[in-house]
Amino acid sequence: MTGPYAEVIGDPIEQSKSPTIHGFWLAELGIAAEYRACHVLSDGVEVYLAERRADSDWRGCNVTMPHKQAVMPFLDAIDPLAARIGAVNTIVREDDRLVGYNTDVAGFLEPLQSRLSEVHLYRMARILGAGGAARAIIAALAGKNFTLVVAARDPAKARALLDELDPDGEHHAVDLAHFAPETDFEFDDRKGCLDLIINASPLGMAGKPPLAFDFSHAPPGSVVYDIVTHPLDTPLLQTALAQGLPTIDGLAMLIGQAAAAFEKFYGQPAPRAHDAELRAMLTA
Repeated sequence: MTGPYAEVIGDPIEQSKSPTIHGFWLAELGIAAEYRACHVLSDGVEVYLAERRADSDWRGCNVTMPHKQAVMPFLDAIDPLAARIGAVNTIVREDDRLVGYNTDVAGFLEPLQSRLSEVHLYRMARILGAGGAARAIIAALAGKNFTLVVAARDPAKARALLDELDPDGEHHAVDLAHFAPETDFEFDDRKGCLDLIINASPLGMAGKPPLAFDFSHAPPGSVVYDIVTHPLDTPLLQTALAQGLPTIDGLAMLIGQAAAAFEKFYGQPAPRAHDAELRAMLTA
């Protein structure tokens, strides 16, 4: 089939929900275009981009693991935010150039916007993980006046990320194991504060080990945000709900970042009035 199209690339790619999301929006808007999934191995990134550059129907692609950094040397320009993060998740054809963007920041922040519009005495986020997703999350929250605690199996890696992405911030790096055992720490009054607990790791994902997090480390009223999408109802979110804490699942970030990319690919905003129907389709 010929005609305008965009796609998502990664390895593996079969699990991607992006074709369903973009396909749903294209149908809602009546846009005569496609969105596909393309399996690209690590040693095939350069060839893939060269081939698509020569295809006038190709509008761009989303980039998922493990290619978010590997694609960067083959682009003509990189948006300043993506350059700062050091990762590209969206490539767009702009005239005769391939331009890299990072829409993960917008997608991550979208479900937090109502809270971020409020005035707080103090904001703290505990970010569990120091991989590619954590890069975007650290950059997003550092720009919103958060004190960050980044936990990783290698605290030196967490420290390096913080120093790279927000060198002037007063942030902390700890061992991921710090949050596993119960603590008797007594939190101070959290009135007027915004606390986030964020799983930015693959722990808790189907086929991966569980995330070891004891909720005695969560301040009262913490918002618990898990970016894992399979399963959507992770053990972390289940425990948070059982304790009466507000939660945000990974589908919120996925849809948010997809919407930012959709407009770049097809020139129209995604029809977000239909989010409930889209979520029902994705979770059926």
